[in-house]
Amino acid sequence: MRRFGPSLVLVLCAAAVLRISLFSELYLRYVQQGLRPYLIASGALLLVLGIASAVVARRTARRDDEEGHADAHTYDDEHGHGHDRGHSPRVAWLLVVPALALLLFPPPALGSYSAERDAAKYAARGIGAFPDLPDGEPVDLTLGEFASRAMYDSRRTMKGRTVRMTGFVTKDDDGTWYLTRLLISCCAADARPDKVEIRQADAPATDTWVSVTGTWIPKGKLGSEAAWPPVLSATDVKQVEQPDNPYEKR
Repeated sequence: MRRFGPSLVLVLCAAAVLRISLFSELYLRYVQQGLRPYLIASGALLLVLGIASAVVARRTARRDDEEGHADAHTYDDEHGHGHDRGHSPRVAWLLVVPALALLLFPPPALGSYSAERDAAKYAARGIGAFPDLPDGEPVDLTLGEFASRAMYDSRRTMKGRTVRMTGFVTKDDDGTWYLTRLLISCCAADARPDKVEIRQADAPATDTWVSVTGTWIPKGKLGSEAAWPPVLSATDVKQVEQPDNPYEKR
């Protein structure tokens, strides 16, 4: 069995990668959508390498049996000179654990813990004019779009408009709650939270995904830390399913 250990590890890793990227949308919990082809290619390559490694190991075992190497190894072991050729180091089996975890129990997307641990700090990034919002009510915005307009839009184009956003719930110890979404550039490792303080509505449970409709409440001086986080007066809060892609792109 140890002879085929490396092959098994490669195949398990391949199965885990292909499961989250080719056969489901779970990869969106960890990386951006544009990286899917690379994940699929990596999984396919690992699978080919695993199969090729198993074929080579099988041929080596057959050749050893034919040449009587098994008896020679037994003799060497008895005299303290065995080499255990073709066997993988036991530590390599530790790679099976994360592969099986990803295959059987994929970790969830980052949530409130990550958002609270890395609170966003906004500094002035240049105040300017934003284009008008599209016609129709409510206007669907990402949290990033809402935050940018709330903090840097000199024309105040959101004033008086009804907007709708989707995210998960985070809370402060004082009971203040926020609609939160994590933004990524590449993968979950570089995630940064965007959040909007919600008023005039009861707080759902932490980490619950909701769609919130309401109007923007101006706060603080444009481009200052006092304007963060932006505030929304909610008129409607609906619980929704977590989207396939839980992150917003920066």
